[in-house]
Amino acid sequence: MRAVLVLNGPNLGRLGSREPDVYGAHSFEDLVVLCEEAGRGLGLAVEVRQTDDEAEMVKWIHEAADRRTPVVLNPAAFTHYSYALRDAIAQRTAPLVEVHISNPNAREEFRHTSVVAAVATGTIAGFGFQSYVLALRAIAEGES
Repeated sequence: MRAVLVLNGPNLGRLGSREPDVYGAHSFEDLVVLCEEAGRGLGLAVEVRQTDDEAEMVKWIHEAADRRTPVVLNPAAFTHYSYALRDAIAQRTAPLVEVHISNPNAREEFRHTSVVAAVATGTIAGFGFQSYVLALRAIAEGES
């Protein structure tokens, strides 16, 4: 099975209690189970991680690049300002799909700009947790 990293940025570990009107009532643990099960169904070995630390996220992106591992990335707040993350993603050696649970373009204006989108393979946003499933499917289908 092809390994895939599903990486999540700041505050996503608080899913279920964090703004449920925006992010839904399901927990981060629910997201982990969904991604692992969806991955298995697509022939992917999915590892889900979450960090509130920008440096750790950059390290994980470097790890993925070194191993040629595809990534599903929800950069969360890093989306809008992390040029360090953007530059790490630019070094990718496998597909990287940016995902968002909500639709950033339907929210506050500061969320309308993604500094990472231009170096991602693609972006999927606004479909709740299904954004991750769609991204995993895109990676799996791109491998065939």
